Amino acid sequence: MEINNTIKNKTFDEERALYNLKDAEVINCTFAGPQDGESVLKETRNILVQNCTFSLRYPLWHAKKYELIDSNFDEKTRAPIWYSDNGLINGCILNGIKMLRECNNTIIKNSTIVSPEFGWKCNNVDMKDTKITSEYIFLDSKNVKLENIEFQGKYSFQYMENLEIKNCKLDTKDAFWHSKNVTVRDSIVKGEYLAWFSEGLTLINCKIIGTQPLCYCKNLKLINCTMEDTDLAFEYSEVEADIKGNVLSIKNPKLGTIIVDSVGEIINEDSIMEVNGKVIIRNELLGTFLKVQS
Repeated sequence: MEINNTIKNKTFDEERALYNLKDAEVINCTFAGPQDGESVLKETRNILVQNCTFSLRYPLWHAKKYELIDSNFDEKTRAPIWYSDNGLINGCILNGIKMLRECNNTIIKNSTIVSPEFGWKCNNVDMKDTKITSEYIFLDSKNVKLENIEFQGKYSFQYMENLEIKNCKLDTKDAFWHSKNVTVRDSIVKGEYLAWFSEGLTLINCKIIGTQPLCYCKNLKLINCTMEDTDLAFEYSEVEADIKGNVLSIKNPKLGTIIVDSVGEIINEDSIMEVNGKVIIRNELLGTFLKVQS
């Protein structure tokens, strides 16, 4: 990054304080004060922001090529980063609601995030080694990679396309609804009603926890996974699954084969469509076909 201007140890609170700043570094600055100005770094180009504190709304909109290092965005920084491209966020605390929206090519590392509506409608996000709490995370985003993430939230990863998750702990609820082309590896996925209406979801070496998971899915694959407290699983899903251990209950899988060590109950009732899913109990080498005639 070519730097021609350095701004250090200053406080800014006026509207558009550093508007259209270019080829600059902003070090040890505070963006807060009685004027309560918005959009302090709007339309910036090629900037490095390090060890700064933000407490104003809309600080970084329409930025191109930016780096945020060891900086703090508090809960007053509503909608902090929107419409911005080619960003690196490293070692930051991000607590603004609606953080990161309609942004392209963003790398996030070593950060802590609390943002109820994080990462909506973004493209090409790579996040590593980060803790995040978000009620709705990455809604309607594409081409996202997550590695070594600790996540807590509710309605996560909905309407996403091309999502890769590796070595993560996800404590969520209605995750992956209506998502397409999602791969989750070596991760813990805890929640209720996981991945309903998803298409092209693959779970590899994962632990899946919670009631009524993986229903109404298309092209669903589970490879070497375990399931805990999972009842009424796979209803109306097209699925190929290899599950180690026990599943509490499996209900009306539409198509495909589910191989499992044991299952508490196979439910074949009240179907509103033809279901032909096959459940194989690995230990007993017993095939059970589920089929309901209307």
